Amino acid sequence: MRDNRDRQETDRLSELLSGIKKPDIRAMEQAKLRWNSVAKPIGSLGILEEDIIKIAGMRQSSRDVSVEKSALAVFCADHDVVKEGVTQTGQEVTRIVAENLTKNMTSVTIMCGVSGTDVFPIDIGMKGETPPEKEFAPGILLNRKIACGSRNIVKEAAMSEAECINALSVGISLVGDLKKNGYEIVLTGEMGIGNTTPSSALAAVRMNRDPRELTGRGAGLSDEGLSIKQRAVAHAVERFYKAHPFFQGMDWTKEDPKAALTLLSELGGFDIAGMTGCFLGAAIHRIPVVIDGVISAVAALLAVSMNHLVREYILASHVSQEPAGQELLNAIGLKAPLHCGMRLGEGSGAASFLPILKMGSRVYKEMGTFEDISVESYVDYEAGGNRS
Repeated sequence: MRDNRDRQETDRLSELLSGIKKPDIRAMEQAKLRWNSVAKPIGSLGILEEDIIKIAGMRQSSRDVSVEKSALAVFCADHDVVKEGVTQTGQEVTRIVAENLTKNMTSVTIMCGVSGTDVFPIDIGMKGETPPEKEFAPGILLNRKIACGSRNIVKEAAMSEAECINALSVGISLVGDLKKNGYEIVLTGEMGIGNTTPSSALAAVRMNRDPRELTGRGAGLSDEGLSIKQRAVAHAVERFYKAHPFFQGMDWTKEDPKAALTLLSELGGFDIAGMTGCFLGAAIHRIPVVIDGVISAVAALLAVSMNHLVREYILASHVSQEPAGQELLNAIGLKAPLHCGMRLGEGSGAASFLPILKMGSRVYKEMGTFEDISVESYVDYEAGGNRS
């Protein structure tokens, strides 16, 4: 019976991943040529140029690189691991902040007001009741609840694999809905008291690292609180390895959707799984998606572990101050343009990055060429060019 259920879940996951295709290489080559023709030093906008080229590949067009209409998806969920004393606030704060996201009373909603980004908070696993929304629109708490919080990862699996796949499906479907409503880019965010604890556990297993080295202070723990959190993460990872010993020292260079699903369902949470689905959905629907901080980066890494092509649809925003911040981006294979020492979460780093990306897109589309200003173009010597 168990084998049949496992097979069914694996089949469901394979079906979700089957729609992911390679980016359009020709469109990317044309976008590179366009950048090189713009009247400025070649490559001088750095990562912004690389990101616009990636977007051309996603959209299958070197002309369609607009990121003007943007949405931030904030996945909200509770985590019973808070019972281990890993936070300095109670679980009730998750819902308070989630509701404040609908009232423009959070840091990230104010930041999104500057960048012109619509905010979509999603109850994917909070405690308490959320009424069904009357419409799909920004500023409304969307009810996509899988369960009232994930279980305590120190003692048991956070969720079943079926629940995890349901959460992945929520993220995938949300991206599809956003694209249907004209959004050109999706930013990822989360709200869940205690969610840096499962993130550290996931990162430790996925990167074969000592969990204590990847566990930070989250929302500002004391030295004593940090020690408690580090022990909780270590115990969660120890429990996981006892249940799944073949994961110790595992080679993750090959994509392995079943292993990533097992890891996510055991040590993750509904918010993290929803974001993982969001990254998968971006690849399925060919739309750029932006990593926020360390929690979002863990979700992105697990999505890439399920299908390596997902990486081609992801943009990095900033390097989180949390210990695993840079290492996670390295593991994904992405470079982040912003180094601000941020660790707020909620999508704040992604929101900070978007105005800069918009500037890059505008320069790409609107700036004149060397021919327009009657100036001899630069030579791309790094690419082996020469001036004849």
